[in-house]
Amino acid sequence: MKTTNSIKTIFWDFDGVLMNSNAVRDKGFELVLEDYPKEQVKQLMDFHQANGGLSRYVKFRYFFEEIRGEKVTDKDIQKWADKFSEIMMNWLINKDLLIDQTINFVKENHQNYNMHIVSGSDGKELNQICQGIDIDQYFKSIHGSPTPKKQLVADLLEKYNYELNTCMLIGDSINDYDAAISNQIQFQAYGNDSLIKKSTIEFL
Repeated sequence: MKTTNSIKTIFWDFDGVLMNSNAVRDKGFELVLEDYPKEQVKQLMDFHQANGGLSRYVKFRYFFEEIRGEKVTDKDIQKWADKFSEIMMNWLINKDLLIDQTINFVKENHQNYNMHIVSGSDGKELNQICQGIDIDQYFKSIHGSPTPKKQLVADLLEKYNYELNTCMLIGDSINDYDAAISNQIQFQAYGNDSLIKKSTIEFL
């Protein structure tokens, strides 16, 4: 792996970058919403796959309000998110899903960089998954939704007083790119060829 000497802090996306979990999450949405019309679920899946970095809270709200035209409360959205999380916890505490290239880099270099996870996945669930697969100790912190990724990064930059030109975000979705650019840090695409041209640094 190539490294860049100026980088001191790495913000990692999780799904599709540290773990091969995107297909599992796809199946989770389909299973949770199996009682709804297939064509509506298909619309949600299209939205979900085009917006990998967005949280399930946003996606469930989109499904009910935009696709089905129904009003839903925050309590309703939390109910669906909890159902989704239950499925994810059963399926994702699985070391076989870890991506060797990135996980090996993390294990070998966690003392050389400040490493944080910033994910669109539920933050509480993500911490439990990382503990369950024994990778939590490699990161200074692990964060997820419902706080948007842009804000997660902004909060960590402020909390730790990181210098922007020494920070980067590694992700696989346009929302990861947006989170990096909006916070004026470097970005590298991973696992998504269509995003490679948007990378501002070559790191991995």
